[in-house]
Amino acid sequence: MADEGAGERPPKGPDPTDAELHERLKSLETRLGRAKRSDEPDAPKADGSLSGSAFGRAVRLSSELVAGVLVGGGLGLGFDRLAGTKPWGLIVLLMIGFAAGVLNLVRSAGLTGSGKNGGSGSPPQS
Repeated sequence: MADEGAGERPPKGPDPTDAELHERLKSLETRLGRAKRSDEPDAPKADGSLSGSAFGRAVRLSSELVAGVLVGGGLGLGFDRLAGTKPWGLIVLLMIGFAAGVLNLVRSAGLTGSGKNGGSGSPPQS
């Protein structure tokens, strides 16, 4: 019949030897090791210093918090001068600035749940 041999695979040649298989396995392990290292976040080096991108991220995240506090304090001082409400405007707007700084820090760090589902709290649609 015409279906005979339809499910058979053509011969690929001689089977690889143990040495060839071992060499292929070593090659695969080195490629997997490189891929894993590239996926890992930057960790401190042996001397305790951070790599360039980790240091840049640390500076960016800390500036998010400091900027929120400074803007809140500046607005509080300005409000106190205009309204004559020393020190209450400074205290209230400084706390609001701190809260805004923390919120910006969390957003920049990517720790919020606002992903594809828009942060609605519902599980992602599939």
